[in-house]
Amino acid sequence: MLSDTCIADEAPLEELPKGWAWARLSTLFTKMGSGSTPAGGRKVYQDEGPLLIRSQNVHNEGLKLEDVAHFAYSLFKKRGSHVLPNDILLNITGASIGRCAIVPNPFEEADVNQHVLIMRPVDNTLNHYLHIAIVSPLIQAAIMAGQVGATKEGLSATKASNLIVPLPPMAEQHRIVEHINQLMPLVEEYGELEDAREELDAALPSRLRKSVLQMAVQGKLVPQDPADEPASALLERIREQRRQLVAEKKMKAPKGGESIIFRGSDGRRYEKRVDAKGRESEPTCIEDEIPFETPDSWEWARLSSVLQLNSGLGYKKDNLAVKGEKMIRVLRGGNIGEEDEPLIKNNDVMISAEFVDDNILLRDGQILTPSVTSLENVGKTAIIRNTDGNTVCGGFVFFLTPFLIDPCHSEYLHRYLASPAHISFCKSSVKKSGQAFYNLSKASLNSALIAIPPLAEQHRIVERVAEFMSLVTNQ
Repeated sequence: MLSDTCIADEAPLEELPKGWAWARLSTLFTKMGSGSTPAGGRKVYQDEGPLLIRSQNVHNEGLKLEDVAHFAYSLFKKRGSHVLPNDILLNITGASIGRCAIVPNPFEEADVNQHVLIMRPVDNTLNHYLHIAIVSPLIQAAIMAGQVGATKEGLSATKASNLIVPLPPMAEQHRIVEHINQLMPLVEEYGELEDAREELDAALPSRLRKSVLQMAVQGKLVPQDPADEPASALLERIREQRRQLVAEKKMKAPKGGESIIFRGSDGRRYEKRVDAKGRESEPTCIEDEIPFETPDSWEWARLSSVLQLNSGLGYKKDNLAVKGEKMIRVLRGGNIGEEDEPLIKNNDVMISAEFVDDNILLRDGQILTPSVTSLENVGKTAIIRNTDGNTVCGGFVFFLTPFLIDPCHSEYLHRYLASPAHISFCKSSVKKSGQAFYNLSKASLNSALIAIPPLAEQHRIVERVAEFMSLVTNQ
């Protein structure tokens, strides 16, 4: 007669309900064994024939056969790991270890590979309760603890057969299964809602930033002050600054003349061009280009009227091999992320100063945006603050310099260029360049419309946006 053995140290619960008992899996299944990959490996897979069920097919909610393998019937009939309806399949290796599914009834001819354990219940009426027990946190913890091997990523058939499960009376098993089936749709619904909530939480800071920026550039974030100097006077000063740069030969006169946008007597917006001699073109209605309404004290301007647009440094790969006494950091599209300022990376390109003209070294208040990038990154911007004087941007990045030297004006322009309205314009203007990249031309970007508030209001907008961004960042 065999002697009794104490298994108190194996039982994960101190006490079971009256009428329940602990049972080893080996006593509840007539078969517990895994299969193997058919001889010849993947070469024997074919489009039809018996199924070879692998770990990727086994999920707690059932078998998923979208990516199932097939192999020849001649190989199938020689194997001893055939799957039968009502079997329980358990993944015993890899990242999906512990996943478990019941084989439907009826089911076609199938086998398993070495990563899947076939468990055939003594009584098919047990399989639904046993499936619930095996996928429970209690038994899953025991499965994880029973892994073997140096990497702890495998559960042997012997280890699996020695696992113990709490077993209620048959009638109670049926009640448990029935109740679980009633609850699962609610659990799944809650899980979907929780997933949606997590996605919303993750997206909320970005959505808030976009909403704040859009409100800011539409004149809805801070109140207007009638005492402010109107934006038209600001734009006239900027035009004077541009004329001065042209006179000093620091830039070319705008092709076709200076753009001036104004509201006509009919309430619609018009654009005219004024050349160096003061000659005006015939006004053209551009009302269909205006993306949104703005306060009366605001004006619209083309980007080229308020920002000087230049491409970054072009260089050859051979240049990078030269190590000079002074090295210059080259910012590329990957340095323009979600933050206001460019990201500095350990793997940034560094180039000897001998290949860099001083006039393209980045200065505070300049704004960067990629000219060639993926569609999702089109329109992203970064503003230069506290520059070290030893940084440029690369040839696939534009740097934009405000004509008016005023920190808050630069910050406002940066906020406008980061707004959903401007990014939408950029995405509508790009052309596909290669398989995965999009090109934003200088001409397209220069033609973008920018809503210009009075300078005093720009200061208020910049301060208010900074407050909101600080709150969003600290969430």
